[in-house]
Parts: sequence; structure tokens; C-alpha cells
Amino acid sequence: MKNKLIRVGTTYISVRNVKESSAWYVDKLGAELSYEDEDKAIINLATQSFFLVQAPDGESSNFIDKHGNERFSITFEVDGLAKLTELHMELTEKNVRVGNIEDRGHPGRNFVFYDLDGQVFDVWSELSPGFKVNYLL
Repeated sequence: MKNKLIRVGTTYISVRNVKESSAWYVDKLGAELSYEDEDKAIINLATQSFFLVQAPDGESSNFIDKHGNERFSITFEVDGLAKLTELHMELTEKNVRVGNIEDRGHPGRNFVFYDLDGQVFDVWSELSPGFKVNYLL
């Protein structure tokens, strides 16, 4: 099965209010809105499509690990520590809830941020080498 699955094309994220959430992703993260109706919105961000799907309160892509810690299901990548720090400052200035920049004991640094519905996302300062090769960066 090596190289049969080429990329992740779409990720689904539960939201309470499609219109408010799509506006938040566009304003705070620079996503491009490509479709919206009362049940869902499609945004493009980080070379991927995300479906924001209206769901009941309490639904989330977050999960609790075996140690009782809330975890994220998605890590975004930026190209270097300077870009990570810049994004952290920009999100902070836009009143996005962000965690501290952390050293997690592996190359690079990370921080987490939260959307309107409390979904937690991770950002890592190390851009994957395969991405650099494939996109000629």
C-alpha cells in the first residue's frame, strides 16, 4: 500500500454556528471560504479543505488521552521558529486563545490555539521535509 494514499484532502470540524465559525476562520486564520450553507461551510487553509459542519453543543474533534490531558487532532506546520513566533503574536493580537510556545523534547517548538467552539489545534515550527521537496520550498 506504500504511496497509495497521496494526501489528506478534507478534514471535518464540528461547529455550533456555521456562519460565525467560517467568519472566524477567515478573519483569524486567513482561510478562504469556498462554500457555505446553513449546515456546512468549506474553507481552504494550509493546502487542504476543511468542512465546518454544524453539530450539537459539546461535539468536538478534541479528545482526552490516557493521562487525562485534552489533545488536538491536527497539527499545522510553519517554516521555522521565527514564523512560529510571528504567528503566535499575530493570533494573540487577534484575541485568539493561544497556549505558550513549548519545547516538547523533539525538534522545533509548538503552541496550541483554540477556535470559537473550543477545538484545539497545534502549530509546529518544523515544516515537513517532504512538503518542502514537493512544493519546491
